[in-house]
Amino acid sequence: MSALMNTYGTRSTTLVRGEGPYVWDNQGRRYLDAISGIAVCGLGYSHPAVVDALCEQARTLIHCSNLYGIEPQQQLGKQLADIAEMETVFFSNSGAEANEAAIKIARKYGNDKGIDSPEIITTENSFHGRTMATLTATGNSKVKTGFYPLVHGFTHAQYNNIAAIEAAATKNTVAVMVEPIQGEGGINVPSESYLRELRKLCDSKNWLLILDEIQTGNGRTGTYFAYQQSGIKPDVVTTAKGLGNGVPIGACLASGPAAHILQPGNHGSTFGGNPLATNTALAVVNAINHTEMFDRITQLGQTISQEIAKRLMNNPLFVEVRGKGLMLGIQLTQDCPELVEQAKEMGLLINVTAGNTIRLLPPFVMSDDDVETIISTVCTLVANLSPHS
Repeated sequence: MSALMNTYGTRSTTLVRGEGPYVWDNQGRRYLDAISGIAVCGLGYSHPAVVDALCEQARTLIHCSNLYGIEPQQQLGKQLADIAEMETVFFSNSGAEANEAAIKIARKYGNDKGIDSPEIITTENSFHGRTMATLTATGNSKVKTGFYPLVHGFTHAQYNNIAAIEAAATKNTVAVMVEPIQGEGGINVPSESYLRELRKLCDSKNWLLILDEIQTGNGRTGTYFAYQQSGIKPDVVTTAKGLGNGVPIGACLASGPAAHILQPGNHGSTFGGNPLATNTALAVVNAINHTEMFDRITQLGQTISQEIAKRLMNNPLFVEVRGKGLMLGIQLTQDCPELVEQAKEMGLLINVTAGNTIRLLPPFVMSDDDVETIISTVCTLVANLSPHS
């Protein structure tokens, strides 16, 4: 009997090794990981630059308190701030923690303006984490069941609908928090003008615009951050997942009025931004942040989405392919959770989200043959899927 809490259900496969876009289980079977450890290992497994940075830092200094300066933390902070065109950074251990920092910034922003009960507007079908505050911010009632009472101060509005945001606002509204593309909600891509309209609305109301780029950041959509494709800049942006390529690290970046809200005593983390995590993340950022990588991500994403759409266009279960870069969702007309296990039997790791959407978040380091394997396997899975009565 396992001593682990049953938070992930029954796991029939144990992975023990990874290289490039592949992982191996304890029976020696190889799988192409088309979800990158859920949008984490964009550079694949055992990437030489990442391994070297990790080992070098482990031999030097793994941890020291944030009461002291940490060189790789300072270097990573400067590099991320420059990429994002932001001013300050707080490092955490995860995406949920990064979002907690963003929520605290918004709360204190409101308190500093004399608002005793500040409110943040988030969207339906969103996902922001599993801490109590980020769980409340999440626009999915299913994940909240059993955890009431929730945290006060969050209102949900329809995604990709500016009028709904305006209708949800009150005199206590201090911020809007959205994902540039909803990941867990089914790879929902808003209109091209959505973020620009949100930026304009927040400016007119003196609200903070918080963008949750936990999943969309670190090159996943074809630019370092997804919002860079909209020509706007948020007040706060959070990221994690692909930032450490498997080493736990998150970041909350801020600019303008939000940049200096948190002061000594307002927030902190024992492990956040430690030397091991930040030196490794530096190697990850350096490997991702160049035009050739972004071009490759965009090209691979277009190939996968176009080929799957073409090959499934006459399948009655197929609805559409959505996404940007290597963050793709193939929506079907029916729920299809059984495809996860079927894909694994075919040597491919996928995920199904929102019940009926096959989610693909493959590594950036795939070969063209790997891409064809993903396309052909997904199309075979859908072709063999029995329609539900």
